[in-house]
Amino acid sequence: MEYRIEHDSMGEVKVPADKLWGAQTERSHENFLIGVGIETMPREITKAFGYLKKAAAIANNALKPEKMTDAKVKAISQACDEVISGALNENFPLVVWQTGSGTQSNMNTNEVIANRANQIAGTKLCHPNDDINMSQSSNDTFPTAMHIAAVVELEDKLFPAIDLLTDTFKKLEKANEGIVKSGRTHLQDAVPIQFSQEISGWRTSLERDKEMLSSSLPYLKQLALGGTAVGTGLNAPKGFDSLVAQKVSELTGKDFITAPNKYHALTSKDEIVFAHGALKALAADLMKIANDVRWLASGPRCGLGEIHIPENEPGSSIMPGKVNPTQCEAMTMVAVQVIGNDTAVGMAASQGNFELNVFMPVIAYNFLQSVRLLAEVMVSFNKNCAVGITANKEKMHFNLYNSLMLVTALNPYIGYENAAKTSHKAYEENISLKDACVQLGFLTAEKFDEVFHPEEMAQSK
Repeated sequence: MEYRIEHDSMGEVKVPADKLWGAQTERSHENFLIGVGIETMPREITKAFGYLKKAAAIANNALKPEKMTDAKVKAISQACDEVISGALNENFPLVVWQTGSGTQSNMNTNEVIANRANQIAGTKLCHPNDDINMSQSSNDTFPTAMHIAAVVELEDKLFPAIDLLTDTFKKLEKANEGIVKSGRTHLQDAVPIQFSQEISGWRTSLERDKEMLSSSLPYLKQLALGGTAVGTGLNAPKGFDSLVAQKVSELTGKDFITAPNKYHALTSKDEIVFAHGALKALAADLMKIANDVRWLASGPRCGLGEIHIPENEPGSSIMPGKVNPTQCEAMTMVAVQVIGNDTAVGMAASQGNFELNVFMPVIAYNFLQSVRLLAEVMVSFNKNCAVGITANKEKMHFNLYNSLMLVTALNPYIGYENAAKTSHKAYEENISLKDACVQLGFLTAEKFDEVFHPEEMAQSK
């Protein structure tokens, strides 16, 4: 491999000649051999850095044109566009497990943009610290990048996935109106419910989760940029914080504002904790939905068997013909991962000391992984399972009319205790509720038929 010599405040460093990073990136690359090539700093963070560095250059050009010249901002903007597009991804090798402030990833970005801008300009025009990091600090850029990435990924990736699955459930509701089945509580038979009503519970869970996630966005849209090292805004011109937030908004199409208190913005990660709590709520609901689906589809002969789900692949290497609810299993595993991530995010956010939190890379890593996994598993579950769910009407009807909890309909006519006696007799003697009720003398056969209508028990009041 060919190398070139780069230098920083600590001296000279050999850097691969075909890479755009500089000395500080190389030092981190060599000093943190932890998860190399596996747990790389998320590309969503790299992209967010592209947005904020371009916005910062444009703002500095407006406020400090003698230092951020038109020539510099032009070259920097083009280089940032390449970072945003992902064209320069191979130049961002650093891992999550580095300095807790994310300083090395900030410098990685500064060095790549400076070197690429110089290539574009055809001369050594830009310096990583003096120009790309002008009016900034790693301490305000990394939390800003986290917030930008969180908002973009929530709005552009997760919300469409939630809407996709929600729309499928809406269609399933309509398709299954009027189909009555046995309800279940405590994994035991309960009174009847319409299948469409059951599905409406799934749908509303997703809608509520999206509402809760949406409620976190105003906090995530507050940016730390402009606080610099400790929140005072040292070395940033007056008005930089508001202007750079405006420029980030224009570049991303999201409504960002500057954080009203930079001391809070640098040290507290409560906005991320709050938003990830809503991600955990979504994960919990997806766990419940997936479990409902695989319970209802269990069988094909020895389970509930009340719904059919798509058969996508063989389920066993030894049992011929076996098909498993694999999409449900994938979704439940994602849910477990997200719930675990929530613990990591919460613990990391609690570790802020004085003017800075130094657990930010692991917070960003877990948060963005949760968003990505939830979005992708919902798309997969929708495509490979949910759209193909159909009701097994015959099995639903059979189970409904064999449920002893239908006796609840008799409460107004024979009372709770007599209804309980009827249920116990029917179960113990393996006879119908009607036969048990008539034999106990609580109702005549004619009166029983007059008042006993299971389907009407599922009507919403």
